Amino acid sequence: MLVVCRCMSDGKFQQAVGIALECRRLDKLEQAISKSENVSAMLSYCLRLSQTHVDKREFRHEVLRLIVNLYQGLPSPDYLSVCQCLMFLDDPGNVANILDELIKGDKVDTLLAYQVAFDLFENEYQPFLLNVRDSLPDPQTTSSSKMVVEGTVTSSIENDSSVGNVETSAANSPLTGAGVLLDGTAGRQAAEDTTSTTEHGSSSSQELSVYADRMVKLKGILSGETPIHLALQFLYGRNRSDLLTLKTIKQSVEMRNSVCHSATIYANALMHAGTTVDTFLRENLDWLSRATNWAKFSATAGLGVIHRGHLQQGRSLMAPYLPQNGGSGGGSPYSEGGALYALGLIHANHGEGIKQFLLESLRNTNNEVIQHGACLGLGLAALGTADEEVYEDIKSVLYTDSAVAGEAAGIAMGLLMVGTASEKAGEMLAYAHDTQHEKIIRGLAIGIALVVYGREEEADTLIEQMTRDQDPILRYGGMYALALAYRGTANNSAIRRLLHFAVSDVSDDVRRAAVLALGFVLCSEPEQTPRIVSLLSESYNAHVRYGAALAVGISCAGSGSSEAVSLLEPLTSDAVDFVRQGALMSMAMVLMQTTEARDPHVGTFRRQLEKIVLDKHEDTMSKMGAILAYGILDAGGRNVSIMLQSRTGHDRAMAVVGMAIFTQFWYWYPLIYFISLSFAPTAFIGLNHELKMPKFEFISDIRPSIFSYPPPTAPPSTSSNIKLPMAVLSTSARAKARAKKEVDSKASAGKPLPREVNTNLSSDSSGSTEGTEKDLTTTTRDGDAMEVWLTSLRFLLYKQFVCLSCLNV
Repeated sequence: MLVVCRCMSDGKFQQAVGIALECRRLDKLEQAISKSENVSAMLSYCLRLSQTHVDKREFRHEVLRLIVNLYQGLPSPDYLSVCQCLMFLDDPGNVANILDELIKGDKVDTLLAYQVAFDLFENEYQPFLLNVRDSLPDPQTTSSSKMVVEGTVTSSIENDSSVGNVETSAANSPLTGAGVLLDGTAGRQAAEDTTSTTEHGSSSSQELSVYADRMVKLKGILSGETPIHLALQFLYGRNRSDLLTLKTIKQSVEMRNSVCHSATIYANALMHAGTTVDTFLRENLDWLSRATNWAKFSATAGLGVIHRGHLQQGRSLMAPYLPQNGGSGGGSPYSEGGALYALGLIHANHGEGIKQFLLESLRNTNNEVIQHGACLGLGLAALGTADEEVYEDIKSVLYTDSAVAGEAAGIAMGLLMVGTASEKAGEMLAYAHDTQHEKIIRGLAIGIALVVYGREEEADTLIEQMTRDQDPILRYGGMYALALAYRGTANNSAIRRLLHFAVSDVSDDVRRAAVLALGFVLCSEPEQTPRIVSLLSESYNAHVRYGAALAVGISCAGSGSSEAVSLLEPLTSDAVDFVRQGALMSMAMVLMQTTEARDPHVGTFRRQLEKIVLDKHEDTMSKMGAILAYGILDAGGRNVSIMLQSRTGHDRAMAVVGMAIFTQFWYWYPLIYFISLSFAPTAFIGLNHELKMPKFEFISDIRPSIFSYPPPTAPPSTSSNIKLPMAVLSTSARAKARAKKEVDSKASAGKPLPREVNTNLSSDSSGSTEGTEKDLTTTTRDGDAMEVWLTSLRFLLYKQFVCLSCLNV
């Protein structure tokens, strides 16, 4: 390692850190960091490199442990980075200890603890957050125990008048020497000590109440109550969704076209995601009532997207549609199943309060539609918790071998076990080989992919088994397993394998999934995706082109990348309808939160969507893509964007999972709502130590038009001021010619002109005599031609009449 020593002697410590990581020499890495002039900055640099350039998961964890140890050796550690490292290492106990120590300090330390909790919440790793919250001490129990101890000491001093009794009570006290004199003094000194002990007890109780209040606030952040409440306030108060756009879409959609009717409902739900605004649905109840069967299921589930995050009122909002007493309420099973699905969307990743109700609803029904909605709702509410009780109930639904309920059960099992790499994946794979239902096999294939989420090389054995299977549906699931296991890593081996399947597999579905999966692997480096899939976007295979479009949309979502827009533009006018559909939706993902002042393509794209929606001859698939693109482009009242990674560079588990299941809408439209899990508010929220929003100002050097909302759609004008040209018939020209002849004849005879003739001639009096004669000649010629044409027409009609008479004879 002479090169590392040479770099350190020359003061090039960043190069030394990079070489040590490449050679996997932790001793040299520690030496290079310790000898650098700015240890804290070098640790931040090493942490960033470990997330972007270290391929092996096990070695990355060793590097993170070293970084944590070095951080803790600093006089003032960077607790934000330390807790991020501990989250990567799945160490909730140490994170809880750090947070507990911080809230015992002053206001600055308390604010730091709150900020760490907010950063951890952004990563949306629910099991880890719940473990941190449960590892923190209960403030009520702690304060009550301490108050009991102090009360015992104080009362023993007040009740004992002799010195010996004071000494005895102090010796037996659990707080030996806490405000008690042990050397034997007079009664006056005991009284003075009693007063000081009382004052100390009151100050201590005040500190305990402050500590308890801070602990409650901290747990509120970790459980999601505080950040979700702030996000709801922002989305409701700043809602800028355009109802006129939805009205235009509704009017342009044919009544008989159920696909576009459902797409409009999906678009409305996405446009108002998290805003709690359901005005469009209330104003169009008759139009909405045309939804039947599964369309009714989707319409009811859309309320879950609109009211997402209402953890306290979620069940009361959906009460009119829910099964009564956990079983069927006698209403439509499609409405009840959709309502259970909606509850899962409302409580996604925070389902402690609703999980039991969903579980009872699943147990008390045999209807496959209600089972479908309950399984999806349970999977969302218990995301990543690996609850054994819930898993067994969902598995019992799977074993009924119902195609509709079994598909949802397979996906729900994956949601429940996401990222656990559990042995349950083997059970799921075995049942996928046994069943004959394609829907169940597909649901299980996606569920297995979710189980190996983020496990990287640890999942290679299972991935290899799936990708070599003879069943194309399981190979399809293998592509998603590869995508989710290596999400955001830009791993060269994973990219190479996906490209191999994209050009060699015999199944179009597998090839499409392989290209699409590149978007998940490269989501941490979106600038690389257009370059890698550029050739695939020109493939002769339409499924490959579709996959390339969605890969760019997923990876570059919300970036406004000009390279991505250039690649997607020709695909929006592709010859195949479903390729245009994917390209329109992907373009909407890329241009989210991008204004026309920043990129002129935004205005062009909106006009293109309007043209497609209004065109009655457009293909249904393209029109559906345009309607959904409207919903994605204006999602969350134009205040959210798709974010697959947090600000700290860690992947947002719920967002990635939601996007992966959203892409399954190719087979099942109700899964479109899963894209709402990847929405994140684009808000700047400042709080004080009481977690309240004070009034503050900040300066922006960028003109407001870069961040301004799009102008609302102008309503159509009821009256037009443009004067249209008057049509002139040949009969009018002949009438004028006859009137002119009468004028000339009567003028030559010296008779007075009729009043009507004078009026008709007043408009033509400005013309010259020569022009009048020419017009008159032309008009006469037209009249003669008309008479000849009428004579010919009469002759033809007479001839036809004679022929018909002969036939009758």
